[in-house]
Amino acid sequence: MDDFITVSLALAAGSLRLAIPLMLGALGGLFSERAGIVDVGIEGKMLISAFASAAVAHATNSPWAGLAAGLGAGIVFALIHGVGAIAFRGNQVVSGMALNILAAGLTVTIAAALYSQGGRTPQLPDAARFRGTSFAAADGTSQLDPALRALFELVAGHNILVYLSLVLVPALVWLVHKTRFGLRLRAVGENPEAVDTAGIQVATLRYQASIISGLLCGLAGTYIAIAQSASFVPNMTAGKGYLALAALIFGKWRIWPTFFACLLFAFADAAQSRLQGLNIPGIGAIPVQFIQALPYVLTLVLLAGLVGRAIPPKASGVPYVKER
Repeated sequence: MDDFITVSLALAAGSLRLAIPLMLGALGGLFSERAGIVDVGIEGKMLISAFASAAVAHATNSPWAGLAAGLGAGIVFALIHGVGAIAFRGNQVVSGMALNILAAGLTVTIAAALYSQGGRTPQLPDAARFRGTSFAAADGTSQLDPALRALFELVAGHNILVYLSLVLVPALVWLVHKTRFGLRLRAVGENPEAVDTAGIQVATLRYQASIISGLLCGLAGTYIAIAQSASFVPNMTAGKGYLALAALIFGKWRIWPTFFACLLFAFADAAQSRLQGLNIPGIGAIPVQFIQALPYVLTLVLLAGLVGRAIPPKASGVPYVKER
């Protein structure tokens, strides 16, 4: 029983850590899509932010400078997508995919030119990373029961970005559902003509939503590079942006359901790492590739069969042309 509790708590802690970038990316996409901009470029914004944060953290030996760089890179890429969608009224799906392709090529090219390590950045020292928080209560956990150590790890063993991200969830619920900005944001994604008639600039609202999306995706990329990992490696987001978009659709563009969908996908990711090497009597070892595909298979099953009809904001993907 104690072993089961220990494993369960360790799995819960791992799921929470893996859910953070999914949650931040999905919430970033939520702001864009609630404003009427299809956000397929979550992956690209996370990837460019991961590279920028790792590169600057390595140059300055400061995780906070890396965080600022990651947030800035996310905003720049979000505004590129925003300009293409709002000012030039381009195809938003094509624009988002272009961001993903650009980020994948640009990060590897710059990293190879700067560091000559095959598109990687150098390994970051502990001083340049966001490490797990050490609380006084957790300092003596080496002498405690394994289940209690796992409980401390779940509650107190995370880095500051995890706690910041968890605080952001209710804060964003309040912003979207309890403020004038949130009301306007939801309205511009459903009926931009009515918002324009009320004297509110549709383009301004959509740019603001794009900036918030860039900040959240930038935080997600920073977390992956200098909190969850210790360097940038090519394509290190590994489809997390697409999983975040799937979680957003699964949550039907609502914050709390999206948050729990991210936890579910992260649980599948955490479970697959523990299932690798599992032997089934009469069958043998399960191929590692099959185990690694579990989070993506779960995503397809949920979206195809269990999510039901997910209806996006009515004006999503439709450029707004102001009537004269």
